[in-house]
Parts: sequence; structure tokens; C-alpha cells
Amino acid sequence: MNQVNKNRLFFASCTSLLLTAMTFAVRARLETVFGPSGIGLTLEEIGYAFMPAFWGFTIAMIFGGPLVDTIGMKKGMWLAFLFHTLGIVTTLVAVDLDSLFLATLLMGLGNGMVEAVCNPMVASMYPDQKTKMLNRFHLWWPAGIVVGSIAGFIIMDLMALPWHFMVATLFIPLAIYGYTLLGQIFPITERVEMGISGSDALRSLLRPLYLFIAFCMLLSAATELGTTQRIESLLKETGVNALLVLAFINGVMMLGRYYAGSVSRKLSIAGMLLFSASFSFIGLQLLAISSGNYVFASATVFAIGITFFWPTTIAFISENIPESGAFGLSLMGGLGNLSVATILPLMGQYLDSSNGVEVIQRMSILPAVLFLCYLMLFLAQKNKVNL
Repeated sequence: MNQVNKNRLFFASCTSLLLTAMTFAVRARLETVFGPSGIGLTLEEIGYAFMPAFWGFTIAMIFGGPLVDTIGMKKGMWLAFLFHTLGIVTTLVAVDLDSLFLATLLMGLGNGMVEAVCNPMVASMYPDQKTKMLNRFHLWWPAGIVVGSIAGFIIMDLMALPWHFMVATLFIPLAIYGYTLLGQIFPITERVEMGISGSDALRSLLRPLYLFIAFCMLLSAATELGTTQRIESLLKETGVNALLVLAFINGVMMLGRYYAGSVSRKLSIAGMLLFSASFSFIGLQLLAISSGNYVFASATVFAIGITFFWPTTIAFISENIPESGAFGLSLMGGLGNLSVATILPLMGQYLDSSNGVEVIQRMSILPAVLFLCYLMLFLAQKNKVNL
């Protein structure tokens, strides 16, 4: 570990996640380009076109986890770079449902490899600060959403340039993280360092605690990413610019994740997740009845809720089931993306037949269930029940 430049690798990880998040913001804006008011795809078809981004994400994470344990983190990161490059290029030349489908699949594979490598890499580089550093790593997710949203607003709304210029901005973080990776020595994963066999790591995935958190991940990922990915359609009737709301939500998330270390010292990890479920439910309920500038107030509550969901779930697994290794972390993230891949076309179908308010109200059921789940987890850990 002495030869590992942790600061440089952490910066490369953060920049690659910035790019990953920018693709989500850019894709949200592409809904208006390829949708009913653009080339004419229905919102349900848009959901299917966007779905492979999450399927690709899921595939790369699930297979990327054990692959990283085998081939190492360095090769894993360069695979992410390759898929990202192909994904950007194919997005630029997309003209219909099939080409958009292929572009989002390639981008999803790149995004998934970033998570498959970087989550265990951050955990292995900072073993005594996992919750803090994983949240700081994941603050670059909302940062990327903010950057991508503002870039889209400036390029397409203010400057009235073709959408291709917005997509081309993705080459900037791609070049930065590719350059930063050059010549670096990477750490090994915790599972390899601990000497835990692959079969023992697989058995840890059948623990009731892992399965319980996996179920919760399905709901929390859909709550966060399902809502933000379809924000253009969900807020269409509120009279506000949805991309600005998206940027605002993620600005709040950036701030929260930066101070996650301080929050974790005051709340347990289970307490942080319970807190997130509560505010997510209240935020969605408020968004369903808000319009105009009140949308930003409601979005604040929702943003506070979803801030800690993803990175704290990963940190929980890394701290409580470290023997699951890179596969355990990547599988958890893969399940989250599988959930989003499933919910997007369903949301599109609902949006085609109803409106944003009704869909938001339906989505609020997910954090309501999460509240009950995390309340049980919080009480179990408080009473030191062995899970």
C-alpha cells in the first residue's frame, strides 16, 4: 500500500464517477430530444431506450466484482475507460430507438465498471474511514448531476446549440480520469488481502443480513434514481425547469455527503438509513402537491432523504460483511441498478396514461416500506441482535 498514490487514485475514482453521473443528467435531457416532442418516441419507449444503461450497469457490476478480484483494479478501470469512450461516441451518432439503446448499454457497462472497481478500492485504501470516504467518493455523483444539468441548460437552453455539444462535454472528465490513471499502482481488494476464498465470499452473500440489505437497496435505488432520471416528465406540469431542480437536488446531496463522516459519528449507519427513508417519503409527498418555487422547498426535503442511501448502504456492507469482498459490494450496486432498469419503463407507462403527480405518489410507497425495514434494522442493532 506504501507505493499506492491514494490521493491520485481517489481523484481518478471521483472524476470517473463524475462522468458516470453526467451521463445520467445528459440522458435526462435527451428525453426531450428523442421523446414525443423530438423524434417521436413515446415515454414508454424512452424508458426502454434508457433501460439498458441500468442493465449494462448491473451486468458490469455483478460480473465486474469477481473480475476485479481476479484481474485487479487497474485492468478494471481501463475497461471502464474503454466502455465510456464507446458509449459517448455511439450516443453522438444515435438517431432512433435501436441506436439509443446500444449507446446507453455501452455507457452503462462503463458506469458499472467504475462502481465495481472504485467502491472496493476506496474501502481498501481507507479501511478505518469507510463511511466517510465512500460518502465523499459518492458526493461526486450529485456533483456530476449538477455539472451535467447546468451544461445541458447552458448549451441547449441559453445558447440554443444542438444536443451533440452537450454530449461532447463528457469527453472532458473522460480525458482527465484516463490521464490520472496512467502509470499508477493499484491496491488489492480487501477479500484478497484478508485471504478469504471465493467460495467463502459467496456464502457470505446468503447471510440474512446481506439479503435484507439487498432488498432495501432495490427500493432505495428506485426511489433515488428512478425519480431523478424521469424528472423532466414528473415535474412537467409544475411550471419549473426540471433540470434546474435536478441540479438543486444534487447540490444538496453534495453538501450532505461531504459531511457524512460527522453525521455517522452522531447517528449509526442504520440510523442514517432510517433518517433517509423518512425524509425521502416526506419529500415525495410534498413534491406531489407543489408547484412553482415551492417545488424547490419540497425538493430540498427529498434531496436530504436520498443523500445517504447509496454510499451508506455500500459502507454498511463493507463494514458488517467485509468477507463478501468486491463481489459483495458490486452485487449490491448491481441490484440497485437492476431495480432502476425495471422501474423506468413502468414509470413511463404510468406517465403515458396519467400524470407526474400520480406517479410521484406511487413512488412514495417505496420509502414508506424502507422506513419500516430500516426501523427494524435500527432497533435490532441497538439491542445487539445478531443478524
